[in-house]
Amino acid sequence: MSDSDTTGTTASAGPRGSAAPALAPAAAVLAPLDDRLADLVALYEDLHRHPELGFQETRTAAEAARRLTGSGYDVTTGIAGTGVVGVLRNGPGPVVLLRADMDALPVTENSGLDYASTVPGRMHACGHDVHVTCLLGAADLLAAGRDHWSGTLIALFQPAEEVGSGARAMLDAGLYSENLVPTPDVVLAQHVAPFGAGLIAYCPGPCMAAADSLEITFHGTGGHGSRPETTVDPILMAASFVQRVQSVVAREVAPKDQAVVTVGSFHAGDTANVIPDRAVVRLSVRTFDETVRTAVLAAIDRIARAEAAASGADRAPDTEVLDSFPVTVNDSTTLRAVNEQFTELFGEQRLFTYGPATGSEDAGLLATAAGAPLYYWWLGGWDPEEFRTALAAGRLAQDIPSNHSPHFVPVVRPTLTTGVEALTAAALNRLAPAATEARDATDATGATDSTDAAETAIPRR
Repeated sequence: MSDSDTTGTTASAGPRGSAAPALAPAAAVLAPLDDRLADLVALYEDLHRHPELGFQETRTAAEAARRLTGSGYDVTTGIAGTGVVGVLRNGPGPVVLLRADMDALPVTENSGLDYASTVPGRMHACGHDVHVTCLLGAADLLAAGRDHWSGTLIALFQPAEEVGSGARAMLDAGLYSENLVPTPDVVLAQHVAPFGAGLIAYCPGPCMAAADSLEITFHGTGGHGSRPETTVDPILMAASFVQRVQSVVAREVAPKDQAVVTVGSFHAGDTANVIPDRAVVRLSVRTFDETVRTAVLAAIDRIARAEAAASGADRAPDTEVLDSFPVTVNDSTTLRAVNEQFTELFGEQRLFTYGPATGSEDAGLLATAAGAPLYYWWLGGWDPEEFRTALAAGRLAQDIPSNHSPHFVPVVRPTLTTGVEALTAAALNRLAPAATEARDATDATGATDSTDAAETAIPRR
C-alpha cells in the first residue's frame, strides 16, 4: 500500500451536503449525525469510565436497551445473561444484522485521560466502548431515516467476545432457534484498530485466525527440594515442554502456512524448597486452516505426553480447552458491494487492504449459524498525526499502542464519526431501497427489470 493510504487523513467523510445520486439515501440518513455527535461523545466517555468484563456488562446492556427502545426498536434483553438485541421491521426486504461487542478487559488503564476507567483493574483496552457507541449511533440514524430503506434491521450487542464465548452463548440461548430475532441475511461488524482515525481497512477471505486456548496440567511426584531423586519434577517436565513446543511452528508448519503458538502462563509450586506435584501451562494457538490447526494441536498433545513419559511420570498430562474461536471469513461478494458504498462515501484514499490478522473474533459464528455472509472491517482509531509520524519513522510497533495495551485509547474524533457512518452506509447497502427511491432509480435509468428490489439487495448463497 502507498503511504497516502496509511497516513490517517482526517478529511471529512462528506455524506452531509451534496452527494451523487447513488449515495442520496446514505446522505439523507446521515444528515442528523453532526447534531447528535455531542451526545455520542458523552456516551462513549461514560462507557469508557465504566468498563465491565464478559457476562458482567449489565450497565452497558441497560444503556443499549434504553436507547434502542427510545429509537423505536423491539428490544429483548438478558440473552445469555447480558446480551441485547433490537429489531426494527420496516417493510419487505433483507434482514441485516449489525453487531457490537460490549466487554472490557482485566487491564489497568494508564492513559491519563480525564475519562479514564474508574474501575480498578478494568479497562476498555480493546475499544468495545467505541463499538457500542457507533452501533447505537447508527441504529438511531437508521431508525430516524426509515423512509429511505426497506427491510428488517437487527442491532445486536454481544457479551464476552474477549473470552470467545459470547456469540455462542447467545446462539445457544435461542437467538435464532427461539426466534428472538429473525434469521439474518447478512452480518456486518467492525473493530477499532491502532491505525489512523478516519481510515477503513479490509481483508478479503480469511481475515482473522482461529484461536484455541489450552490449559495443560503436568503431573509429577512432589517432595523435598533437597532430595530431587525421590520426586518426578513437574516443573522440569513443563519447562522442557515450553521450549520444545516452540519447534511446532518452526519445524512442523510449512512456510506457506501461518500459525502461532504462545505460552502465556506457567504456574507451579509455592515455595523454594518444595518440589510440587503438578505444573500448569496455558497456551494460545492461532491458525487459518483447519488442517494446520488439527496438526498443530496434535503436535502439542504429542510433545506434552512425550515430555511426561521422558520424565518418568506415572500419569499423562491433562489438557483442557479453555476457549475456541473459529476463523473469521469475509464474504467476497458482500465485501465488494459494501466497499463500493464506502468508496463513494469516504473516497478511495481512505480504504486500504490488510493481510490476515492473527487476532481472533467470534462474530463469524453469528453469520455461520444463519448461513449468511459476513463482512468484518477495521476502523482506524489512532491520532492521525501520531500515526503518520510513527509510520514515516518505521516505528509503528514501538510508538503506537496496540489493542489490549493499557495505553490503547482511540481518539474520539473522527473515530466515532467514521464508525457511525460506516455501519450506517453498510446497512443501507444491504437493505432494500424504499419503494419511492427504487421507482425513482428505475425511472432515471430506464430499467425494465421488475424483480423486487427487496429480493435482490443482497446475494444469496
